Amino acid sequence: MRNTGKVKPISKTIIGRYDKIDLPEMALFDIDAKIDTGADGSAIHCHHIELVKKNNKKMLHFILLDPSHPNYDNKSFFFSDFKRRTVKNSFGASEKRFVISTSVILFGKERRTEFSLSYRGNLTFPVLLGRKFLYRRFIVDVARTNLSYRRKSKKK
Repeated sequence: MRNTGKVKPISKTIIGRYDKIDLPEMALFDIDAKIDTGADGSAIHCHHIELVKKNNKKMLHFILLDPSHPNYDNKSFFFSDFKRRTVKNSFGASEKRFVISTSVILFGKERRTEFSLSYRGNLTFPVLLGRKFLYRRFIVDVARTNLSYRRKSKKK
């Protein structure tokens, strides 16, 4: 097959610089997420990240958000399916982080993605959605916000 130089158009959704997402497998809804084209992967803010034994199985345990966050709910989670990966933080330093996979609902579509677990301090957004999640799906319009959440609210 000959390359004609034409690129097949890909339908992409416009997303703003931040939005609200649902994480249905974790029963978390309308969580603030920053759209971060500078980050390769996605991250979720949590604390007390630790490996524990539960029912004789190695599990990853963490608590979402932290007491200083306005939406702190102190929900505790256990994941048996997790990885440990080296990622670069926002300052460019490499660090080992645990990574989980879960579903995200945005613009009414459910997609599976990976999140590294990190303590994000007093940052405004508990979730970052990075380029791996955005790739081939979204075009970011930094002048807009909460486009998915508004669409969802209209349907209710």
